[in-house]
Amino acid sequence: MDILKIGILGIVGVMLALQFRSNKPEYGLYIGFAVSLLIFSFAVSGLTALFGRMGVLEKYIGSNGTYFSILLKVTGITYICEFCSGICRDAGYASIAGQIEIFGKLSILAAGMPILLAIIESIQEIAG
Repeated sequence: MDILKIGILGIVGVMLALQFRSNKPEYGLYIGFAVSLLIFSFAVSGLTALFGRMGVLEKYIGSNGTYFSILLKVTGITYICEFCSGICRDAGYASIAGQIEIFGKLSILAAGMPILLAIIESIQEIAG
């Protein structure tokens, strides 16, 4: 049911922003930004249930938790960059949004490097 509420909130926010866009374009931008932050706050509040379930996943991954922390970092980087680039793109700054997305991809690559190194070490142990 929450997804229905969020969807309705998004549609109402877009309709309000469109109404204000003809007279005062900056108000439309502010309404869009406020609705985006409100929806993002609902998403963050849902993370507590997700973290509870991820504890079970951590038990399957391993005892040291390195891979689990990398998984959380990569997921966080993805959502933050997507949110920020969406706001920039809606504001008309597509070039800045593209740069945020590129930085996010490079950050994900850097965060995942320990996993890549562990895989390479495992392959060398098997081959050697």
